Amino acid sequence: MLSDKRIIRYILKKGSDQAADELIRRYYDDLYFYLYRQVGNGDDALDLTQEVFIAALNGLSSYDDRKSSFRTWLFRIGTHKVIDSRRKVKVTWLELKDVDWIEEKDFDKSLYQKELLGRVNEFVASFKPQIQEIFRLRVYGDLSFPEIASLLGEKEERIKAQYYRLIKKIREEFSNHE
Repeated sequence: MLSDKRIIRYILKKGSDQAADELIRRYYDDLYFYLYRQVGNGDDALDLTQEVFIAALNGLSSYDDRKSSFRTWLFRIGTHKVIDSRRKVKVTWLELKDVDWIEEKDFDKSLYQKELLGRVNEFVASFKPQIQEIFRLRVYGDLSFPEIASLLGEKEERIKAQYYRLIKKIREEFSNHE
């Protein structure tokens, strides 16, 4: 498997559509899933995913692999596209859905967990947008703290502190719901 660096070089030097397709295939699902968690709507997430890849491919010459991984850079573009889309339409909170509900055998337990997840979503939505963003990037974007810090232009220690404070508050709020 070719490295991202090598694929990017093929795209920039040779204009290789095949290399561009490989780069898109490599990150499409992760990016779509992340954007879906941000906007809560499949069609909007598809549109944003397309916009992000177009912007990334058009701006590929400005990518610097010494500053961040391609994935982090791509997610940063995605975050900016989400912010732009929110400026157009004001959203009060985003619904975060659990992918594993379909696999749950015990319907009552599933229903209870879904209700609890809804409450957790509402609770997280009551915090500042940046804290919500950190939570989504970490939990649903599966990004590391250094990647989140780079993405948001903050110090890693601050990101960790905000994340763990939120997790502590979630645990305190929902400790009796086990």
